[in-house]
Formats: sequence, structure tokens, C-alpha cells
Amino acid sequence: MKTILFWLYLLNTVLLILHEMDSAYWKEWELFRLPGGITGFLLLHFPLYVVGLYGLVLVDRGAPAGWILSFVISGAGILAFCIHTYFLRKGRAEFDTATSRLLLVAVLVTSLAQAVVTLLII
Repeated sequence: MKTILFWLYLLNTVLLILHEMDSAYWKEWELFRLPGGITGFLLLHFPLYVVGLYGLVLVDRGAPAGWILSFVISGAGILAFCIHTYFLRKGRAEFDTATSRLLLVAVLVTSLAQAVVTLLII
């Protein structure tokens, strides 16, 4: 089960990073009214990526802190799907391409699977 969690965590992290690349294309900082433009957006993501990837190391080592970060990553994916679905339903054009939508659905499905496997391990 821990091996499955490792691969789900890795897949979900890659999908979330791809989503954030898509977010940079759509200038997500404007959607959420974040200050700093692209520079602030990139600086915000640096510690997020470090913590997220470190969580993968912890999961691989079987550390309980890795399971907590696994829930955080899962929650981030579920939240990303929900927030962007809300904006799409409000008529926003951001993330309204087949690729963006497919990526969000992939993040949701992987996040839910990761959360379930994490729960089963705990």
C-alpha cells in the first residue's frame, strides 16, 4: 500500500505542478488578485514545491509527517478543482480549455485516490 501511495503522491504532485504551469499561462494572480505579478506568483510557489516534494521523500521513508503532507497535497488538489470549477461556472474564461479541464479532473481523481490510500495506511 505504501508503494501505491508513493506513486499516487508523485503523480498528483506532477499534475499539480502542471496545473500551476497552466495557472501561470492564465495569469492566476490576476484571478485571485494576488500582488506581485508573475514574480510574486513564482516566489509563492517555491516553498510550496519544496514542502510538497519533501513530503514525497517522507512518504517513501514511511514517516508519519509524510502522511500528513499527503493529505495536504490531496486537499490542495481537491481545492484547486473546486475553486476553478466555481470560476468556470461563473463564466470566467480562465481554464476553459479542454487541456485545462482535463488537468483539473485528473488532479481531482488522483487527489481523491491519494487521500483514500493515505487513510488506509493510517
